[in-house]
Amino acid sequence: MKMPTLLGDCAHAATAAEARFRIDYPNSKTRASRVIALDNEAARMMPHLAADDWAGAHFLTYARTDSAPGIEALKMDATLEASDGTRSKLSRELDHADVVVMIASGGEAAEAAGVIGTACSVRAIMTAGLIVSADRTDPAVESAVRALRPHAAVLVVASDADYVPAMLRALRA
Repeated sequence: MKMPTLLGDCAHAATAAEARFRIDYPNSKTRASRVIALDNEAARMMPHLAADDWAGAHFLTYARTDSAPGIEALKMDATLEASDGTRSKLSRELDHADVVVMIASGGEAAEAAGVIGTACSVRAIMTAGLIVSADRTDPAVESAVRALRPHAAVLVVASDADYVPAMLRALRA
């Protein structure tokens, strides 16, 4: 029978004797984040976000869905585009990614969310979704929530783009 955690247990854990088991330095491994805009409105945020100082995050925009011949577990791939116009494949971007943050503003993100979410699921990569809209009652927001919900472990609806950098920092992007 497992005993419940009592207040005294918390006090015991805070003693000097227990402090020797703590890790007292920051996480030394930087996170390999991919921040992907799923629609045109979200794509307009990418250059501004990418200009900030990030620890290895790649800021991309979903361009189109492609087939993925030869990848058994994944029938679809996608082309992504960086702010400077360079293109890359989703499958390559995910090779070393730890977390993928999908940013949307409306309902046109369903296909992109499905392709990216499935690719991340196959690779066991954590996903988060951010929907940015000043009007939470807009039907496009509801549509975006429906599109992202099955593919995001964390899903946030933010009222403006100012929230996005704070969320990315919380995810250690």
